[in-house]
Amino acid sequence: MQSMTGFGRAEHASEKIIARVEITTVNRKQADIHFSLPRELGGLEAGLRKSVLAIVSRGRANVSIHLERTGSGEETLGVDTDRAQALEAAFTELSKALNRPLQLSAHDFLRTPGIISFDDSGWDSDEALEAIEPALTGALEKLVEMRSSEGADLKTDLLVRLQILEDHVSVIAEISPQVVTRQRELLNNRLRDAGIELDLNDERLLKEIALFAERCDISEETTRLASHLGRFREFLDSGEPSGRSLDFLCQEINREFNTIGSKANDAGIGQNVVAAKTELEKIREQVQNIE
Repeated sequence: MQSMTGFGRAEHASEKIIARVEITTVNRKQADIHFSLPRELGGLEAGLRKSVLAIVSRGRANVSIHLERTGSGEETLGVDTDRAQALEAAFTELSKALNRPLQLSAHDFLRTPGIISFDDSGWDSDEALEAIEPALTGALEKLVEMRSSEGADLKTDLLVRLQILEDHVSVIAEISPQVVTRQRELLNNRLRDAGIELDLNDERLLKEIALFAERCDISEETTRLASHLGRFREFLDSGEPSGRSLDFLCQEINREFNTIGSKANDAGIGQNVVAAKTELEKIREQVQNIE
């Protein structure tokens, strides 16, 4: 089991290029991958995205790729003389139009785009990919290591809280059969206090008790809860991403507790339902961090 938050960094040097890759991931319901790499290498993004998606199935991942050359600086400056002459001609024409001299400076040539540039300012895709792929693989390995470590901590915490839920369900299941008996005694006492004597086997009393028992029967809910909690444990032990499934189970567990709370008509069960839902809310918060 993995957390959705993590960080990984790695670098790789090929013959011509050093690639440094950093990946950060945070919580997100769906997989959302964002790349930061040189513009001229945009064509590589689709293939790199597949590599990330093979590891990150859920969460937002920011992938930053920085490149630098390993050589001693073989790049040379290029000068566009035609553009420089055109700039000078423009200044001469302006001088005549304004009837006053305008002097060109070195600063004017430097700030005019295209006059002075690096002859080799871009990146070759094949050369860049040779350095990027191993660095990306290394960063993903570090990311998985961190996410797995956090996932193990989450699993430990969830198992403790899951046991608390199971304890509440056990208490509820134990109390439940006593509810009808207490209701029968309560009803009989009320009739007696009102001066109405009825045999405990009176058909009217038995019918009322039967209706009450049917309304407050929670055996189906406790059975489904036991099933949901067991399935929850299975997902925690699964090596596959299970965040969405666990989130769905939390909703189903909450629904069963709500039903029990509305049907049980018993203070002891009600207290356990409130305590269980409080613990379940903590579980749901943790589940939001699971891939």
